[in-house]
Amino acid sequence: MAKIEGFRIRNFRTLRDITLGRLWNARSSGELTPMTAVIGKNGSGKSTLFDAFGFLSDCLKLGVEEACDAKGRGGFERIISQDVNEPIMFEIYYRETRTELPITYEVAFTLDDHGRPYVKSERLRQRREGQKSLGRPYSFLILEDGMGVVWKGKYQGINEDTGQFTSEDIAELMREESTEREVVELEDNRRLGIATLGALKQHPRISAFRQFIEGWYLSYFRPDAARELPLAGPQKHLNIHGDNMGNVVQFMERDHPKQFRKIIDDIAEKIPGIEKISVERMPNNQLLLKFNKKEFKDPFLAQQMSDGTLKVFAYLLLLSDPTPPPFICIEEPENGLYHKLLENLAQQFRTHVTNEKNKSQIFITTHQPYFVDALEPKEVWILEKGDDGFSKIRRASDDPVIQGLVNEGLPLGGLWYSDYFEGKRNAL
Repeated sequence: MAKIEGFRIRNFRTLRDITLGRLWNARSSGELTPMTAVIGKNGSGKSTLFDAFGFLSDCLKLGVEEACDAKGRGGFERIISQDVNEPIMFEIYYRETRTELPITYEVAFTLDDHGRPYVKSERLRQRREGQKSLGRPYSFLILEDGMGVVWKGKYQGINEDTGQFTSEDIAELMREESTEREVVELEDNRRLGIATLGALKQHPRISAFRQFIEGWYLSYFRPDAARELPLAGPQKHLNIHGDNMGNVVQFMERDHPKQFRKIIDDIAEKIPGIEKISVERMPNNQLLLKFNKKEFKDPFLAQQMSDGTLKVFAYLLLLSDPTPPPFICIEEPENGLYHKLLENLAQQFRTHVTNEKNKSQIFITTHQPYFVDALEPKEVWILEKGDDGFSKIRRASDDPVIQGLVNEGLPLGGLWYSDYFEGKRNAL
């Protein structure tokens, strides 16, 4: 399954320039772990980091202008970093499979002459088989202002060892005739080029990357949404709000009864008393989600269950998806949960990402020490607000004091709670 090894975000709100993991030209930094958690104080930028993934996903699905206004973002002027005259830029370094060479995707967004947000540039790069790891990757998609060139085939592309290509270089490539590449002129430069080219069979690398981003799951789960009564009909995947939970239960009961039984057992272990979870179709074709408790004869409806119970159930459904999303992003999973459940929940996430079959990569933002206790220093990134008002980030395992204390058996969350992640460690 595809995996992000590193990413860089520039000029997105308080994220002036942050990098997590490794990039093609910064390979000394370790790659992202299968489960990654970002911690930090309120206002440090955790929600902004979560929304950066959501913004890029929305750009692919909706278009840039719609993405700038979606989910209360307030338009391009509200999401670009203050007092910055450069575009918003993203860089993703990812690997489609364990045996494939990594691919780098770079994209930049800015305003056109009419003040409308659009895609300023896009680029996809990949090294060739046998190429030295220090060499510059070959670009196989170059777009500037909606125009450029794309190379066909698996390892085709242009060697950029001589330096960065200019607009004149791209224009020259567009004028040259070649059987290896084709000229691209997009009708709408407010839509990503990978959205259009990724639908074409002759561009398998672009298609795979497009499908990867389309498959991202960013959880905007709301317990109130899970209490709504959906129309009957089995559905394979939990949606981002969780309001189709009953439909997913219908599907799991019918198509994956053993897996669903395991979910019930896990729920019963974590939330004592729950014996059975089922759905009932009402005469008006709506679904009732029912929870049977051992102590009571009649079931409780989802509308009567606590936020924490619904949230744990939603996460277990998500992790039990027979074809799970390649990338799952969850903001503050601890909200509404009993603190002693958090370490167990972290272990559930780790079991999922290390499962050889149908595993996902999980990215979490949190400020709960009990959750962090279950993590390793290399899985944790510390987000802080710098003196200039912009966020900065570092990996917990890069601090020898933190790593040493964890090696001695001290819990990571306890160290964070005790301020060893900042000034107090200097007193040791």
